[in-house]
Amino acid sequence: MLDVESLLRWVEKPGRYTGGELNAVKKNWEDTPVKLAFAFPDVYEVGMSHLGLQILYAVVNARADTLMERVFAPWPDMEALLRERQIPLFSLESHRPVKDFDILAFTLQYELTYTNVINMLELSGVNPLASERTGDAPLVIGGGPCAFNPEPLACFFDLFVIGEGEEVIHELLDAYHRGRRDGVKRGDLLSAAAAIPGVYVPSLYSVVYRPDGKFAAVEPHPGIPARVSKRIVKDADRIPIPVDPVIPTIETVHDRGVLEIFRGCTRGCRFCQAGIIYRPVREQELERLLAQGRALAKNTGYDEISLSSLSSVDYSQLLPLIDRLLSTFRPERVGVSLPSLRADAFSVEVARHLRQVRKSTLTFAPEAGTQRLRDVVNKEVTRDAMLDAAAAAFAAGWFRVKLYFMIGLPTETEGDIDGIALLAHEVLQVGERSGIPRNRLRLTVSTSCFIPKAHTPFQWEPLAHIEELKGKITRLRKQFKDRRVEFDWHDPHMSFLEAVFARGDRRLGQVLLEARKNGCRFDGWREYFSFSQWLKAFGRAGLDPAEYAYRRFDYRNALPWDHIDTGVNREFLVEEHQRAYRAEPTYDCRRGNCEACGVCTSLDLEPHLAEGETCVSL
Repeated sequence: MLDVESLLRWVEKPGRYTGGELNAVKKNWEDTPVKLAFAFPDVYEVGMSHLGLQILYAVVNARADTLMERVFAPWPDMEALLRERQIPLFSLESHRPVKDFDILAFTLQYELTYTNVINMLELSGVNPLASERTGDAPLVIGGGPCAFNPEPLACFFDLFVIGEGEEVIHELLDAYHRGRRDGVKRGDLLSAAAAIPGVYVPSLYSVVYRPDGKFAAVEPHPGIPARVSKRIVKDADRIPIPVDPVIPTIETVHDRGVLEIFRGCTRGCRFCQAGIIYRPVREQELERLLAQGRALAKNTGYDEISLSSLSSVDYSQLLPLIDRLLSTFRPERVGVSLPSLRADAFSVEVARHLRQVRKSTLTFAPEAGTQRLRDVVNKEVTRDAMLDAAAAAFAAGWFRVKLYFMIGLPTETEGDIDGIALLAHEVLQVGERSGIPRNRLRLTVSTSCFIPKAHTPFQWEPLAHIEELKGKITRLRKQFKDRRVEFDWHDPHMSFLEAVFARGDRRLGQVLLEARKNGCRFDGWREYFSFSQWLKAFGRAGLDPAEYAYRRFDYRNALPWDHIDTGVNREFLVEEHQRAYRAEPTYDCRRGNCEACGVCTSLDLEPHLAEGETCVSL
């Protein structure tokens, strides 16, 4: 056990490293056969807001033969101390070196955390390259949304879990436990893991490139599956809801309790990776959520419980759930909130029920400024619905509204960009007509850059050029002169890098190593992002990042993630891509016809709605 206390006086936020939080689990190290460290490659405040961490922490620690402890990316002040004093990266629960654990499991939520993964391995004393790790080194595994294109990180990981971790973690731990008991060598253990559905072992696949250097295929070794299919929890009642999560000792990004009300989304936004990889919809039953919500409030002391999902307003029993939770929580003064809202009057009516939200900003995501472009991306929001929602929000007492848009979307024109400003100003005018004083009315317009993501209908599209994105931002800035409008945007250089790794192949591992040598880490934080250092890293690796970000793929092209199977068939993605260029909508299968995406048949599972509600027949 390391002496961590001597470091704490020298760092900005000691609470990031102390551990000992309420509901934290500290097992007997010597009496527990398998030790697993859950690694979140970002700072504590971000990682402790991640529901997946809390779920796996509870699931694994419920096993008698396994313990799970947590480790986060140290902020640069702590990193400097660790390097200066030659102290290895340590876990929060026992302050033991990470290299002493049997398994080091990273969650991969965002491409710009990849250098943090390498940095954490280095700080732990674990060789970043999987091919050079010996038998006594921790087994390094990865999961999360970025694992659906694992190739850029393939050389650093022993294996990836594709899909929902709580569904496969027990099989993986059982295999590891048997292998340890029987004295199985590292290579044989990886071969055994590759036989588990949903587990991808990169070292058991070879990458083939064409003579011109372009990616050709990922080919399995003999006896290894050609494609790795995602794992999901099929029974909604088996989706874990942690009711006694670890309570952070310092304020986090999302400082509230979280109740996951369903998984999956079939609204079909064509840019959205989550809508593909988390299909199909699986709703929790109302009574189960009520019981879990009461336990969560009792065990945590939070004054707010957030109803979490990809589109919480779509939960079929939302109003009964909200009303009964509020009735239960009223004596304890615990509020209920939603992470996001649709741009319609129903969503505002839902939000009106939530007293805790009344004084905060109400957020809507039209995504595009014109109806034509919203039809292209299959975003079911009309101008009139957006203005009606704004009117309802202002009438119900909100003074602040935030609108999210994307720029750089396929087929986007200058008129679509101007449409963002026009819609924003119309929302402002609605607020004025509602009688809100000028000095209180506020509107935030936030834009991010469209990133083509693997397994989506837009996976074949290129990223818009950096200079083009800059021009769109400048065009918008000129149209927001009103002081009541705050305009913010995402850095196109960061979006460029994100697109490179979202669409990249295995050769990018060398770029990541070079970038780390250049000091890159915390690349998702503006104060530490250095585009020039990244360009140097690509140059040293002999790769052109523009080839990854700006290339328009043909349907005949092999894609680096083709060997990863989400359950959604390729024919559906092609049809959706073509519908986008015809600006044709695809309706949510929960209230329209089955669109034959293939996920239900490939996973042998139908969507599940609460309280006997039914979807369309397949």
